[in-house]
Formats: sequence, C-alpha cells, structure tokens
Amino acid sequence: MGSEERAAFSGAGRACPGKQGLPQPAQEADRETDERFMREALRLAQEAAAEGEVPVGAVVVRGGEIVGRGRNRRERGKTALAHAELEAIAGACRTLGGWRLWQCTLYVTLEPCPMCAGAIINARLPRLVFGASDPKAGSCGSVVDLFALPYNHHPAVTCGVLAEESAELLRGFFRSLRGK
Repeated sequence: MGSEERAAFSGAGRACPGKQGLPQPAQEADRETDERFMREALRLAQEAAAEGEVPVGAVVVRGGEIVGRGRNRRERGKTALAHAELEAIAGACRTLGGWRLWQCTLYVTLEPCPMCAGAIINARLPRLVFGASDPKAGSCGSVVDLFALPYNHHPAVTCGVLAEESAELLRGFFRSLRGK
C-alpha cells in the first residue's frame, strides 16, 4: 500500500480535521450509540460496494430510531447528486413530513463533500457523525470546514467513529478497481 493510499480515507484515533487537534468529549453511552448507528451506515456502504458504487452509507436518526437511509448510487442513477447523505436526508424528510431535521443526527461513513455539507446545513441537522476523513473532498475540516463559515446553522461534528472500518472498505474498493 502506497503512502498516498494510507493517507487517503483516514481518521482513526485522531481529532476531527481542522479542529486544532482538540479531542471531542464523548461519554461511553454516546460512543456505543454512535457505533451502533455507524455500523448500519457501514452495512449500507457494503451494499453500495456490492453494486459497484463507491462504498459510502448514511443513516439519519431521531430519538434512537432510523428515519432515513442512504447509500451511494451515482453510477446506477447516472447522476452526481446520488450521494448517500442526500438519499438519507431525503428519506428522513419524507418519513418525518418536513425538511427541518432539527432533532436528528446524520451518521455517514465518509466525511461529507461540499454538496452534502450544504444539505446538512440546509436541513438544520444539529449533529453529524462521520467515520473516515476525506483529504480530497472533505468539507468538515479536511479540505475546508464549511460549518465554520458564517452560515445560519452550525452542526456539532463527531469524527472518527469506526474510522478504520470505513477507511478499509473504501481502500479495498479502490484496490479492486485498480486490479481490474
């Protein structure tokens, strides 16, 4: 594995990118809850990989219940808009009957891109939890931190939850593509 591949899709055991190395406080119960929902996002990412899509999965949770699910479907749908986060947010909006997701948390296996970070802001999601950092397109601290800009909404971010599992799923997917 090259150094570029090792650097890509990281995040295990470190602070959120762009957050000046400050650790994020997490209680044991919060960590268990975060891991439980991130495992569901990972399951969706595996489904995406099985269909030849970049393995990213996402769930929106309110009150301990999943109200929206999503996985990448860009190749299948032939659209740049078919990101896991957007699919999960749209599902949550349908389930809850509105666009303001102010009581929800989004769990996603990869740090959101600018488009998805914008959707998080617009949906008024108060909290984002992601697994692997994305040094090429991550917009929650890796490349840019859109949540630090003077928008009207600033979600709390927890990163690195099951980061190594998320990163390995992505690395394995891209290794298999290069092998073909």
